[in-house]
Amino acid sequence: MQATFDITGITIETPRLLLRGFIQEDLDDFFEYASVEGVGERAGWPHHKDKEVTQGVLTRFIEGKKTFALVHKESNKVIGSLGIEFYKLEDKLSEFLSYKGRELGFVLAKPYWGQGLMKEAVANVIDYLFNVLDYDFLLCSHYEENLASMKVQRRCGFIPYRKTTFETHWGEEKTGIMNLLLNPNKDIELVFSHPETLIYKR
Repeated sequence: MQATFDITGITIETPRLLLRGFIQEDLDDFFEYASVEGVGERAGWPHHKDKEVTQGVLTRFIEGKKTFALVHKESNKVIGSLGIEFYKLEDKLSEFLSYKGRELGFVLAKPYWGQGLMKEAVANVIDYLFNVLDYDFLLCSHYEENLASMKVQRRCGFIPYRKTTFETHWGEEKTGIMNLLLNPNKDIELVFSHPETLIYKR
């Protein structure tokens, strides 16, 4: 089942990052990385053509109260986002009906790729969700060709769960992998549904 989450009052600090909720003053930094071709496309959304698009997304982030802004402490710039999203297919994935969890989604500004920053952010968010909010499981997905996202997820402990098809924001269907991470502090036994997409090795 979907876990509750409200980012209000939550900050997470890592060696190089500060994770907090988005604010209106983040607009310029957000547009700077979201307008770069190839950044959003990796996550299934087109890069932003103008600040009006960015403002619309920023407003949803602020009002939704479920998306962290990744602030690079050295530059004091927002360089990405990490959302604690409702996981997809809740009505079909019956294995999670008795357990609470969410799905992570993340994007990082292109100049900061390959520095381990997203792994740093994701690992600390996992720690918070499992050890403070007591979640049972987390999901995280990537398109098959997005090897960078795959590596971040694997390094944070996620394992392949299902191969499925996702629809991008521009209406294209793309094959991707859903990955699963169970809270290691809990004894969780899952009875998996939909074997036709399952790739989880128990």
